[in-house]
Amino acid sequence: MNPSHDLQGLKKKAKETFLYALSALLLGIAIGAIDAVFGRVLLFITDFRSAHVVVLLPFLPLAGLGIVWLYRHFNETAAKGMTLVMEAGQGKRESIPLALIPLVMAGTWITHLFGGSAGREGVAVQIGATLSHAFARRFHFPDNGRIVLIAGMAAGFGGLFQTPFAAVFFAMEVVVSGSMAYSALLPAAIASFTASATSHALGLEKFSVLLSQTLSLTDTKTVTYLILFGILFGLTGRLFAVLLQKVKQFMGNVLENPYKRIGFVSIPLAVFLFLMWNGRYCGLGTNLIAQAFSGGELYMFDWILKLLFTVLTLSIGFQGGEVTPLFSIGASLGFVLGSLTGLPPIVCAALGYAAVFGSATNTLLAPVLIGMEVFGVENGLAFFAVCLVAFLVNGNRCIYTAQKRSFW
Repeated sequence: MNPSHDLQGLKKKAKETFLYALSALLLGIAIGAIDAVFGRVLLFITDFRSAHVVVLLPFLPLAGLGIVWLYRHFNETAAKGMTLVMEAGQGKRESIPLALIPLVMAGTWITHLFGGSAGREGVAVQIGATLSHAFARRFHFPDNGRIVLIAGMAAGFGGLFQTPFAAVFFAMEVVVSGSMAYSALLPAAIASFTASATSHALGLEKFSVLLSQTLSLTDTKTVTYLILFGILFGLTGRLFAVLLQKVKQFMGNVLENPYKRIGFVSIPLAVFLFLMWNGRYCGLGTNLIAQAFSGGELYMFDWILKLLFTVLTLSIGFQGGEVTPLFSIGASLGFVLGSLTGLPPIVCAALGYAAVFGSATNTLLAPVLIGMEVFGVENGLAFFAVCLVAFLVNGNRCIYTAQKRSFW
């Protein structure tokens, strides 16, 4: 062994680690700031739409046409969204167009303003991935900047939801299911925590609920119910992922022209969204989440209607993410299951909040950490048990069709 070679290797590794850490810090600040702007505008739009839903919802078809025009006029490739991120993370794509950032932000704001049922996390992850990938290419990082890309994804998720631990593992798990990019752990953690702190400092608040009850895993009846819940949550996430893929394919085959697809289908979509309690299923679904954790009024069918409206909204070309609606679907279903079985409905809503998200995204550690970061660690074992069963039941299905599977 040559000591001088070993010393040079250590110096090279230390320099590389420092560069990744510094890059992650800078990206975390930038992405956290963009998340704060995006998130705060979206919250304002949500409140405004809720107050004027009767006036705004009839214009949903025109809003859809406007979104399609934006993408086709400025950068049609950007419409692929998360597929571009996945392909870049797997080394199948050299670049992600920077135009994606303003387009996906504007498209999501328009979708929510006029009542589409969609989420927001996909936007944040795409923003983080696009910015970090461009940064890595500009400064010639090795391996086409895959580590920096994952750090950017973690920053996007962590900055918007302010769940930095979950964001780190979501970014590491979701690109290739069954394979963890541990080399990205330190940069992803730095970027995620920095983005979370930045967005919080700029006025974006974290959603959290303190659960007053804890489920005992020594009780056979409780464990049996948790396994059953895990199966149902897993099937729900699987249903969402399969339906989203199938309906997108069907809509694309039947109505190939994107203007006709979004223009024609959004007319009955707007009508039904209006007829269902004046827009109860519009937007993110945070209204249903609030009902679940405040002991408010939830219907037994809330979860399935929210699922169907979200699938249809995203399948015809509206912009936004899937995760917040998944939180809403899971919380609504969990609350109902808790009410039926005699377990604490709010705790069951928290389990559904995490597990349906995990099943639909084909991730395991991220939903467990989401549960503990949002609802506390007291029910950590219950979150792990339910999310594990949901993950196994999912059968390797994912809302991101470009996700690569390394097993099964």
